[in-house]
Amino acid sequence: MPTTATAATRRKKTSRRDDEAPLIPILARKVREIEAKTQRGKLGPTNRVKFQVIAFLVREERARVKADAALGDSARAELLKRLDGVATILAKTAARDTSLIQLLEADQATSPVAKRMRRDWLLESGAELAPEELVISDAAPVREPVVPAALAERQVTPPSLEARQLANPFLAPDLTPRETTTPRRRLDDWELMGPLYKAFETGAGGASATMELPPVPEYDHISPRGLEIMVHQSRFLESVRAGHRSFLLADEPGLGKTAQSVLAASLADAYPLLVVVPNVVKMNWAREVERWTPQRRATVIQGDGQDVDAFADVFIVNYEILDRHLSWLGEIGLKGMVVDEAHFIKNLSSQRSQNVLALASRIRERMRNPLLMALTGTPLINDVEDFDAIWRFLGWTTGEKPGPELMEKLDATGHTPADKAFYPEARDAVISMGIVRRKKKDVAADLPDKLVADLPVQLDDDFGRSIRQAERELGERLAAKYRRIVEARGDRGDARSRNLSQGMIDEDIVRLVATGELEESKAAGTGGDNVFTMVRKIGQAKAVLSADYAAQLQRSVGKVVFFAKHIDVMDQAEAHFAASGIRYVSIRGDQSTPARQQAIDDFNGDENVGIAVCSLTAAGVGLNLQAASNVVLAELSWTAAEQTQAIDRVHRIGQDEPVTAWRIIAAHTIDTKIAELIDQKQGLAARALDGEAVDETASESVQLAALMHLLREALGD
Repeated sequence: MPTTATAATRRKKTSRRDDEAPLIPILARKVREIEAKTQRGKLGPTNRVKFQVIAFLVREERARVKADAALGDSARAELLKRLDGVATILAKTAARDTSLIQLLEADQATSPVAKRMRRDWLLESGAELAPEELVISDAAPVREPVVPAALAERQVTPPSLEARQLANPFLAPDLTPRETTTPRRRLDDWELMGPLYKAFETGAGGASATMELPPVPEYDHISPRGLEIMVHQSRFLESVRAGHRSFLLADEPGLGKTAQSVLAASLADAYPLLVVVPNVVKMNWAREVERWTPQRRATVIQGDGQDVDAFADVFIVNYEILDRHLSWLGEIGLKGMVVDEAHFIKNLSSQRSQNVLALASRIRERMRNPLLMALTGTPLINDVEDFDAIWRFLGWTTGEKPGPELMEKLDATGHTPADKAFYPEARDAVISMGIVRRKKKDVAADLPDKLVADLPVQLDDDFGRSIRQAERELGERLAAKYRRIVEARGDRGDARSRNLSQGMIDEDIVRLVATGELEESKAAGTGGDNVFTMVRKIGQAKAVLSADYAAQLQRSVGKVVFFAKHIDVMDQAEAHFAASGIRYVSIRGDQSTPARQQAIDDFNGDENVGIAVCSLTAAGVGLNLQAASNVVLAELSWTAAEQTQAIDRVHRIGQDEPVTAWRIIAAHTIDTKIAELIDQKQGLAARALDGEAVDETASESVQLAALMHLLREALGD
C-alpha cells in the first residue's frame, strides 16, 4: 500500500498530465458510463451518439498529442497510453454490442446532436473553440417518403378506393398559417434526450405518470344509449373534448383503452381514422367501433384489401400487412391514427416501426392537430429508451431532440440538465404532453384482486432427468469457456488477477461468456442444446402435468384459460382435455380472424365450453376472456410484460371474481430462476410510470440473466 507521500506524488503527476490533456479524464469518465450501460443491455440512441463522439474525440486527441512539440517523449507516451485505454474499452463495448462497430468510422460524429456533445465536452475541458464551432444549427429535415423504394412494388390499391376518390376528389385544404421559423431557446444547445430518459429511469418518489385530467362532467354526454363509461374513462375523454390530441394511453390492461380510443376519435372528429393493431384483435376493434359509435362505419383490411369499404370512417389494419397499404393510406387524408399494443414498434430498425412512423409523419404534415394515440399497458419492456419510438410516433421528439412543444415546456422549467431540479420537472413536462397511466387498484375499486401463485412440479421421469443433465452440461460448457478466458489472461499481478487466482468470480467475464452463448443460441434457433431448446423441453415435460391441473381446476371452479408458448405443448394439452371429456376452444396464431373470434365467443358464451387453450404470443393481447377467473400458465414467458398481458385477458373491467394465475414451475430446473427474473422485471415500469420506490434491477434480458445464473452455479458460486 503506498505511503501518503507517494500517493500525493502520484496525484501531482496525474494532475500535471491532466493539465497537458484535460480532455482525457472526461473521455475516460464517459467511456466508463457507456461500458456500464452496455453491460446491462444494448445501448439506446443517446448512448450510441455518446459512443460515436468518444471514438471521434479519441482520434482527434491522439493526433493532437502526437503533433504537440511542447510535450516530452515520456509525457507523450503516457498520454497515448491513456488514450489507448479509452480505445480498448470502446473496442470491448463494441464486442458486446456488435451494432456499435459501424459507429467507429471516422465520419460518424456529424449529426447536430453529436456536434453539440463534442462541443460541450471540449468546453468542459477548457478548450477554446472557433465561433463557428460554438453555434450548431440543426440540419434541415429530409422529407422521407411514406413508401420506401423497397416496398414500392408491394403496394396495392383496394378496388373501392377509386369510387371514394371520384366521390370526393378534393380534400378540404388546411389554410392555417404555418410557422416558417422556430425561435431559438435557452436549451437548444443542450443534449436533452439522455436526460429525459434519465428523468423517467429515476422516477422513484414521483407521482404516477398521468397528465392533469379535467374533472368528471356532471352528465355523460358521450356514451351511446344503453352503455355507460367509467369515471376514469370519462376524465380522459374530457381532455380530448378540451382539445388535447396526442396521447400515450398506458392504462393497465383491462381498463378499456379500446373504448376510450373509439370515443376519443368521435369527440375529435378524427375521421378517416387509421387503427393499426395486432392481427388477433382486428375483429374486436370493429365490434367496439360499432358498439361505442354506432353512427360510424369500420372496415377491416385483409390481405390486399379487395373487400375494403373505402367510404368507411375507421380503417383497421394489422401490423403484418400494413406495408402493402402505405401508398393509399398516405393519400386519403387521414385525420387520426391509433397504434394498439404500441410496444410492438419499439424496435426502430424494424420495418413495422418504420411503416407506422412514416404514416404518422405524413398525417402531421397534412393535418395541423391530428389525433394520435399510442395504446399499451406495457410501454417499457427492458429499458426506459423503449419510449423512443412511441414519442417519435406522437411527434413529441425526433429521436435526436424534443419537438417544439416539448422544448417549450422544458425551457419554461428554467433549469438545465446540469441542475438536479431539472429531472422531476422534465418528467412532468413529458407527462403533460399526454401520458395517461391508471392502475386497476386506483380507478376500478370494484375490480377483484389478482394473485399469481406458483405450483412447483417434479419432473421425475426420464425426460425430466435428461433435462437436468442437459442443464448441467450447458453450465459446464459455459464454465469451460470462462476458465479458458481466465487462463488466457494469465497472472498480471494486479488485484483482479489475485482475486481470480483465489477463486473469485469475475462478473465481466461471466457476462461476456453468457452473451456469446446467447448470440450463438439465437443463431442456432432450435438446433443443438441451448437455453431456448432447454426451456422448450421443460415446457414439453410439463405439458401433461399442466393440462391435468387445468382439468382438475375446471371441474372445481368452472372455466379456465390455459396458456402455452409452443404449439406442441398446446397439442398435448388439447389431447388430454379431449380424453378427459372436457370441451375446449383453441386460440392460435394461424387462425383466421373470424375463426378466432368464434372461439372467443364460444368460450365466453357457451357454458359447456370449459377451457380456452391459448397461444401465449397470439392470444396474449387484446382478447377478453373474462368468463374465466383462473389462468394456468403452462410455460413461462421471457418477459414480465407478456405474462401480465396474458393474465389480464381475464383480469379486466367486467370481471366480478378474484383472479388467480397458476404458474406451473419445474422444480430444480432453470424454470425456477426464470420465474424469479420475470418477477424482478416488474421494477422498471413501477419506477418510470407509477413513481414507486422499488429496488433497481439490471436491465439485461431474462435469457442473458438465466445463462449467467447457470454459469455461476457451474463455477460453484
